[in-house]
Amino acid sequence: QVRLVESGGGLVQAGGSLTLSCAASGDAFTNYAVAWFRQGPGKEREFVAAISWNIQYTYYTDSVKGRFTASRDNAKSMVELQMNSLKPEDTGIYYCAASEFWGSRRSEGFKFWGQGTQVTVSS
Repeated sequence: QVRLVESGGGLVQAGGSLTLSCAASGDAFTNYAVAWFRQGPGKEREFVAAISWNIQYTYYTDSVKGRFTASRDNAKSMVELQMNSLKPEDTGIYYCAASEFWGSRRSEGFKFWGQGTQVTVSS
């Protein structure tokens, strides 16, 4: 069992930056790959980024490549998502999620979820 708590969301102007954090507790954090998903207003939840348990692999959806960076500190059981050059279309609730398996980009592939943190990018 893994408990995930996101933080760091807020209101930012287009072109600005935010760093989201996902703090994990419970089961051995290093057993899990962690992904970020987001759900914009009136939209379905979508995959944003993922980082493997050993930090060796990262993967990003095309719309955030070059702007977002996922990182993790296993000693602190923490995952971060650095978001730069934010756009209004990045607005949404951002969730972190954990999976014992690497490779899934679908919500169904992730067993544990945080409660989400709101990111709003104004134009």
